[in-house]
Amino acid sequence: MDLTINGQAEAWPTLPPDTATLADLLHLRGHGEGRVVVELNGSIVPAADFTATRLHNGDTVEIVQFVGGG
Repeated sequence: MDLTINGQAEAWPTLPPDTATLADLLHLRGHGEGRVVVELNGSIVPAADFTATRLHNGDTVEIVQFVGGG
């Protein structure tokens, strides 16, 4: 599957087109679901919807990860 993630074109051959979810992508990229905000094709996706939100070839995903620190 070909996606644009944070402005970069990326190929994800392990993600099956039209059945992979946003949660699958986050897991493969090593993101903790509770620590990110995700925008898919210009719309923010609530964290509760990550497992139900399907990805499609050519989607644009923006991922913002929160980091703690002092």
